[in-house]
Amino acid sequence: MSNFILICQKTIIYAIPLLIVALAGVFAERSGIINLALEGEMIFGAFVGALFVYYAQAGGWFLENQQLLFIIALLISGIFGALFSLLLSFGAIKFKADQTIVGTALNMIAPAAFLTITLAFFNQEKLVMNPMPLYSLNLITSDNPILQILFNKAYISTFICIILYVLLSIWLYKSKVGTHMRACGEHPQAASSVGINVYAMRYLGTTISGFLAGVGGYTYIATVAAGTAESSVGGMGFLALAIMIFGNWDPKGIAMGSLLFGFLKCIGPIANQVEFLKKLNIDIYVYNIIPYLIVIVVLILFRKKSGCPKAEGQPYDQSQR
Repeated sequence: MSNFILICQKTIIYAIPLLIVALAGVFAERSGIINLALEGEMIFGAFVGALFVYYAQAGGWFLENQQLLFIIALLISGIFGALFSLLLSFGAIKFKADQTIVGTALNMIAPAAFLTITLAFFNQEKLVMNPMPLYSLNLITSDNPILQILFNKAYISTFICIILYVLLSIWLYKSKVGTHMRACGEHPQAASSVGINVYAMRYLGTTISGFLAGVGGYTYIATVAAGTAESSVGGMGFLALAIMIFGNWDPKGIAMGSLLFGFLKCIGPIANQVEFLKKLNIDIYVYNIIPYLIVIVVLILFRKKSGCPKAEGQPYDQSQR
């Protein structure tokens, strides 16, 4: 039972960043913008959040309320992820640039900016935040396995991301603005003909996407990476894109895909802690490559069942109807 609880707890820890970043991709693409820059937005947003926490801890701020520090860091990461995403939306909407190229460029800029700043000011290639254990919420002592999985040694970011995921998913599909946004990703000319500002909806979708990617980036470094910020988030942004496709651009499918790939990602790191996995004596690199092999298989299987928005990646020109 203890092994089962450990695997489930670790699955959730790995799944949460994937869940919120995959939803970030949905918001951009439902508005009509391909957001390949999720990885870069995660890195950039998380880096700024990590800088804040680093200086806050060095200055002795929030010593009696580390959870508040965590929440503020998530908010800052989200804001700067949103600001970074404006480079994508500005290039794609204002200049009608190739969205794939712009996204790729941002994925290169973010780690370069990270390394430049850390090497210039800290003389190192990573930023380590301490003490990370204070971020853990040991809420219960019950032996109930469900309560143990959901609450014991859980991070506050888990609950924040789940709440954001649920509320924003409902908003995207049930609200008037969310409906307008999705219309701009399907038939922008038709949406414009009934008075919807396509440009504004695409800016909004991409900005929300950047915010969620920044939140997911800091969640990753604070939980999965144990408080170490580097110029990489372990390919989680690209994996989140694959989960978005696997989930058919739908929040329910994304939730299932995130749990699946969260499980696959956590097996390697915990293999030596789980007795039956230890007995298999499989190299950790084999476990680490499995999620990406599964991604290839999934993309092949679902290539003809794509529910992607029809106008995704197509620059909108108001003069053409």
